Amino acid sequence: MTQRQGLLMKSIGGFYYVRCEDKEYECKARGSFRKSGNAPVVGDRVLISVPDDGYCAIEEILPRKNKLKRPALANIDALVIVCSTVDPKPNYTIIDKMTAAAVNNGMEPVIVVSKNDLKSGDEVADIYRLSGIPVFQCSPDSREEADALLRCLRGKVSAFTGNSGVGKSTLLNMLFPDLELSTGQISEKLGRGRHTTRVVELFEKDGCYVADTPGFSTVDLQRYEMIEKERLQYCFPEFEQYLGQCRFTSCLHTCEKGCAVLGALREGKIAPSRHRSYVAMYEEVKDLKPWQFR
Repeated sequence: MTQRQGLLMKSIGGFYYVRCEDKEYECKARGSFRKSGNAPVVGDRVLISVPDDGYCAIEEILPRKNKLKRPALANIDALVIVCSTVDPKPNYTIIDKMTAAAVNNGMEPVIVVSKNDLKSGDEVADIYRLSGIPVFQCSPDSREEADALLRCLRGKVSAFTGNSGVGKSTLLNMLFPDLELSTGQISEKLGRGRHTTRVVELFEKDGCYVADTPGFSTVDLQRYEMIEKERLQYCFPEFEQYLGQCRFTSCLHTCEKGCAVLGALREGKIAPSRHRSYVAMYEEVKDLKPWQFR
């Protein structure tokens, strides 16, 4: 028996599929994981035992950099938030909740503005570029921005999210033309759409690991990834250089006198929509107890 280290690519029906270099192993998980409540999830780096015969087994989950509750994903490098210029129009509060959730979980938020061929996405892009967040304006009639996005994601594990109708599927198929065939084959095998369990899976395409997460929407992050009020200020990257410069050390950055964040807002260094989202998010969590975030 030998031990190998690999990346958990897919889990279904109690079986785990772990890629070790150029070979994929079908594995079971030790019962100790179920007892501890810490089951392996897609994206985990794991140690597996490979016997001469019988099933391989996951022996250890290596330390995680982050983990999403729903969908169950670990070690995500980039959260790609897709919004459209029209149908639906951008909802800045929702987008900002997604970027904050990404930062809070140690992921890089990446904004993709779709449907630029129908309406310019410059207004949206300017807001997030001012925040220091990478922004890509993609449309079917231009490959330049899509190629730049590919370069940004290469070598990373990324998950795509966005509201229905923003063009996630169109974007993924533009980035990875053969991804549609792969997901279609899996959908047929699993009978998606027939009340069966939907599978989370990683696909490796052109040096990018992309999480195929059926049904993953902004609702999931809003429901499961709430941020404690003490941490919220650190989840807006454009606030960082002003933190610690306020008149009062207990400054909430909402309406206080002598607030450096509000000063930057007045000077146009912070987008008004971003600060409005921060205040709205703070109001949502300010009275919650710590146990309510678990």
